[in-house]
Amino acid sequence: MARSIKIKDYTYQLPEDRIAKQPLSNRADSKLLCYQKGEISQDGFSAIPSYLPANATLIFNNTKVIYARLYFPNPMAKSKPIEVFILEPAEESTIERTMLHTGHSRWRCFVGNNRDFTSESVSKDFIYQDQVFTLKALKPKQVDDIFVIDFEWNAPLSFAEILNLSGMIPLPPYLKRMAEESDRLRYQTVYAKQEGSVAAPTAGLHFTPEILTELEQKQIKKEYVVLHVGAGTFKPVKADAMADHTMHSEEIIVSKACLENLVSNSDQLIAVGTTSLRTLESLFWIGWKIQNGASNIEIKQWDAYDISIPDDFTYEAALKSILNYLESNHNDCLQTKTQLLIAPGYQIRSVKGLITNFHQPNSTLLLLVSAFVGSDWKRIYDYALANDFRFLSYGDSSLLLP
Repeated sequence: MARSIKIKDYTYQLPEDRIAKQPLSNRADSKLLCYQKGEISQDGFSAIPSYLPANATLIFNNTKVIYARLYFPNPMAKSKPIEVFILEPAEESTIERTMLHTGHSRWRCFVGNNRDFTSESVSKDFIYQDQVFTLKALKPKQVDDIFVIDFEWNAPLSFAEILNLSGMIPLPPYLKRMAEESDRLRYQTVYAKQEGSVAAPTAGLHFTPEILTELEQKQIKKEYVVLHVGAGTFKPVKADAMADHTMHSEEIIVSKACLENLVSNSDQLIAVGTTSLRTLESLFWIGWKIQNGASNIEIKQWDAYDISIPDDFTYEAALKSILNYLESNHNDCLQTKTQLLIAPGYQIRSVKGLITNFHQPNSTLLLLVSAFVGSDWKRIYDYALANDFRFLSYGDSSLLLP
């Protein structure tokens, strides 16, 4: 059972010098580990079209990373500024709608040096059209380890535009460096579109326009879903057993047109990244909930382990159930949240393959890889370590075709 899984059984030694601290100058120059039917080999990522089945459909997550890290001058006149890390809307609203707020917006945040945040507000100036405007963060209200902050600004701009002018790209903490100007480009996929993530869907960072064109020439189809990646993706599992670990909830968006194409190509789907895979697998459980008249279709952490599914309920049937639901409600897209945990013992129903980077020890992402390839995850990671692969967000890639 997933609840009894001990994270110490899914870890490995990752030397500090194997973590890629900077991106390669050319995205496609990264290495590619190929795992197919138990055999492991390597190539350059630019060769990935030749390793994909001719009738494959790649599923990309086209979320866009927001400039979620804000630094405000410290009112205590100390050297370190007040750091505010935007997480998610504090009110019942979607990320997209909240990003369009003008003048005022309320968010759940992490706050660094919060002990110095004793004044009623902190503020920072920014320039827009040669004029100086001010962004103000009001004194935060703490809820557990999260802070709720009201932001106010006097420019005729949306909150998304405010972040673009005032914020910094939120690099993963394990890179242990400040974001540079180049990260604004390199910590986004070339197909990023819908703003809302605080971390990149890093499996997609290797794709270039040239590789995408080559995929089209090979008649490999592409579909796009959205999962807005939360900061919880970096959260290590500190509990001894998974029963005591809480997964983060993330917003997913899948268009009706995408669902229709998934139905037509459901036998050869390949997920680009763990976020795409979690979205696709969540669709299965959402479809079952809809089929059974559930009023709440959000997917909770243990739904996949607590809900009993008959053997004849297929992935295609789940997708059709969602399509019927959208049709009856006159909606063009599915928009909900998922907290789905994919761990060893979980049955993958949506895809035949997965493109993914090499993940942190003691992480739920490593559990997902193990669920997909079984105990061979150890061989894969041993091979990567022995053959100078670069790890984590800016690291190299793998194509897993079990």
